[in-house]
Parts: sequence; structure tokens; C-alpha cells
Amino acid sequence: MADDREVLRELWDGRLPIKFNLAADEVSSMEHPEPCYLLVPRQSYFPLVADKVQRYFLKYTANSQGEEMWLEYEGQPLKWHYPIGVLFDLFASSTMLPWSLVVHFQKFPEDELLHCPGKDAVESHFMSSVKEADTLKHRGQVINGMQKKDHKQLWMGLQNDKFDQFWAINRRLMEHGEENCFKHLPFRLYQSDKPCVQRLFRPITEEGEQRLLGDLVREVAPQVFNTEEDASRSWKVVIQGVEPPMETPVQWLSEHFSYPDNFLHICLVSSQ
Repeated sequence: MADDREVLRELWDGRLPIKFNLAADEVSSMEHPEPCYLLVPRQSYFPLVADKVQRYFLKYTANSQGEEMWLEYEGQPLKWHYPIGVLFDLFASSTMLPWSLVVHFQKFPEDELLHCPGKDAVESHFMSSVKEADTLKHRGQVINGMQKKDHKQLWMGLQNDKFDQFWAINRRLMEHGEENCFKHLPFRLYQSDKPCVQRLFRPITEEGEQRLLGDLVREVAPQVFNTEEDASRSWKVVIQGVEPPMETPVQWLSEHFSYPDNFLHICLVSSQ
């Protein structure tokens, strides 16, 4: 991969200030608790960073020791298996910081969220995504050629927020061999009111020309991007909190703007 290490480091170091508030109808104490504030990595997942939040609010709730904590933003339950940065870009990219979330221990939204029994579930989901991405990029040859300790180092690098530990292994997943590109691009495209979209997409044309971000978005979301002019007025394309130019090659974006799960998470955000 092109070694734009400064880009990788800048994205890894991205943080979000978050204000956690316990849901008013779940307070069992005489006094409503003060909010809890955290500065969290955009690359991580809420179950990896919210232990302190859970411990702090549990003492203010009734009979909640065995209940699963879940988070909500403006009525929208937040999926724990989405990276934190993706959730912010998708639902709150235009909001003032700190990002204000509501903490719940009751009325788990079974029809909207997956249960998360613990950090092992996060690890399982993360490694499954990494393997899926490598299947798309390299037919699974890179991840299957690694040892178990390499898989564990990837996970521990993410969990402990260790850039060098993570990228010592992950750089092997970003190599692209003789064709100078991945076989297919691991990406997921989001709109706040629609299911996530994922499909096969080659990062180069049959003639060997690089395909661009604009090519991908117009192909995957033609109902939104009918014309370049309409798109620029109504929508923003946000990846890792950044609006990349539509002329950016998707191969470069995949190598440098993917989240640790090796997927390029693309948010279409209304600009109206």
C-alpha cells in the first residue's frame, strides 16, 4: 500500500467528546445524576469504551444489575456493532459537540438492536468483518495465512488503542499484489433511514483505469446521485468524519480511510 502514514495516524487519533445522560424515567434515586463525559476513539465500539459509564449510572437505577445498557440519540437506538465514528457521522455530524447521548438499562429495543453479552461478542464481530473484508480483497488468502497470535494482535491493538501494534499486522491486509488493486472493495454505504448497502465493486475498470468515489456512490445510490449538481446541493458523502472529493480513487480510500475492520464505511448525510 502507499505509505501515507500521517493520514493513517491522523484518522486513528480521531476522538469524539460525548456527554452521557441517564434516561430521566430510569432514575431511582432522589437526585438525578450528573452527566458522564468521555473522550472516545472514533475507530472503536461503544462496548469497549463505556464500562465507566455503566458503572457510574448503575447506582442511580433500580434493579438493573443484570440488564444490558444501550444508547440512544434523539430517539434512535445506536447499534453497538457500528464503529462510533460511523454512528456520529450518520446521525449527528451537524450537531454541536459534545455529542449528547441517552443511557438506558430498561426496555431494550429487541427489534432494532443486537444484544452484546460482552467484549468477546465485539471481538467476534470485529474479526468476522476483517475476514469478510479480506475475502473481498484477497479471496481470504492474507487473513487465512496469518497465525492466531496475529489475529489477536489486531484485536488487542484496537481494544487498547495502540496504533503501532494494530498496523504492524493490518498493513499486510492492505497489500494489493500484482494487479495494484484489491479484487473487490470492502465497503458499506449508509443512509439514516435505510438499510446498509453492500455489494461487489471493482476498484478498477476492465480497461485498468482507477474508479473514483463518485463512480461508487452513483452506482450504489443512483436514487440520490442522479446528477452531480443535484448531489452536491442535497447530500454530503462523509467517511471518517471527512468529506473526500468525489474524484478520489476508491483504492486509495480503501487503503487509508477504512476503519479497523477493513471496511470503508460511507455515510450519505442530508445537507438540507
